[in-house]
Amino acid sequence: MAPEKAAGAKAEPPHRATPWPEARRAAARAGTAARAPRAPRRLPLGQALGGILAEPLLALTDLPSFDTSAMDGWAVAGPGPWTVRAEHPVLAGQGPAAALTEGEAVRIATGAPVPPGTTAVIRTEHSRTEHSPTKHSRTGLTPTEPSPTERAAAGLLLHALRDVVPGQDIRPRGQECRSGDELLSAGTEVTPAVLGLAAAAGYDELPVPARPRVEVLVLGDELLTAGLPHEGLIRDALGPMLGPWLEALGAEVLATRRIRDDAEELYAAVTGSPADLVVTTGGTAAGPVDHLHRVLDKAGATLLVDGVKVRPGHPMLLAALDGRRHLVGLPGNPLAAVSGLLTLAQPLLAALSTTVPSEGSAGRTTASPGGSASRAPVVEAVHGHPYDTRLVPVVRRGEQFVPLRYNGPAMLRGIAVADGMAVVPPGGAPSGAELDVLDLPWPPTSGAVPAQGACFT
Repeated sequence: MAPEKAAGAKAEPPHRATPWPEARRAAARAGTAARAPRAPRRLPLGQALGGILAEPLLALTDLPSFDTSAMDGWAVAGPGPWTVRAEHPVLAGQGPAAALTEGEAVRIATGAPVPPGTTAVIRTEHSRTEHSPTKHSRTGLTPTEPSPTERAAAGLLLHALRDVVPGQDIRPRGQECRSGDELLSAGTEVTPAVLGLAAAAGYDELPVPARPRVEVLVLGDELLTAGLPHEGLIRDALGPMLGPWLEALGAEVLATRRIRDDAEELYAAVTGSPADLVVTTGGTAAGPVDHLHRVLDKAGATLLVDGVKVRPGHPMLLAALDGRRHLVGLPGNPLAAVSGLLTLAQPLLAALSTTVPSEGSAGRTTASPGGSASRAPVVEAVHGHPYDTRLVPVVRRGEQFVPLRYNGPAMLRGIAVADGMAVVPPGGAPSGAELDVLDLPWPPTSGAVPAQGACFT
């Protein structure tokens, strides 16, 4: 891994900015201060996956809501053998059949409501039928001659091949729960199984805490949204990346908008945004079209962090807007913007996403926000900046991390295959040193090797 300065080059003096650890703490404090109770949103089941139940899940009905057959077979009443009632089988989705009288049986399908009077269900494989030319009396003493209609309709007797226990293979109403029972407590993550239980219990929507709302403003006249770079124009890498990344951090992204290098347009976008957090890209330095500082000053914003001692990404900023709203200004270079996300946006969103605890309960996040840190040794020395923290993409190899080569401010090739960003202290880290590694908000690569190993140092 090449050092940031050529050998013998004079190191630049430390710049006036917030140390990296303190910048993350400031972002977390800002999120905590802005957090307020918010009414939960009720999302359709298909949209609630991955959320957190804001309220206990109470059964809206008995489960099952009626006595049902647990198997395909025969619904029977009383002791056998049973006269088969000549009618269509009782099927799932139908209303209950006419009541059975003692000594009667009727075919029934799994999930069908059992007829009134049913004492048991006999599985098909545990039964046999035989034709009977006469209709047996229930005393078993003397058969009576059936009428022509009875002879055509009721010519079968059902016999059980095993002992019949009253209630067998019947799912009684309320076996799983009664209406009003608490099925799941508030704070439970909405998994696919939870969606199934909620649907069975009668829910069309689920209450989940409102997520922090974020709007992304991508600044720059030089950005293309399609095609190859040409004539000084470059592709916008941040527009496609930031929205999904922020969603993975637990945010609701309202929009990703392109803003020209125009101070008035930027001012209108920042002050008019309904989002809890506005994320901008570029414009954080002091170049001829870097308008963000002037816009924030005009808007009466308070700068909480104005520059961070971290590479890449040191010109990032955090500002408090009106009320509880904030703005995170990311540098325009792609990996520097990732650094800003992990430094400022992630801890702020994690704090905002924590529910305000009710009495006797603990608050928790509305979604798994990612961005947590692990700690492990690096397999080789990592060069550091003389004064600033460095964030370096790394990939996990067993219990160690391997630094990746493509770690310049404008490069995404390293982070695209990385498992996290190693936090390298000022001055660097020797081989074997244990470093904090900021996890990324998606599953690790599980040791996948970058193409031809080209990304490794």
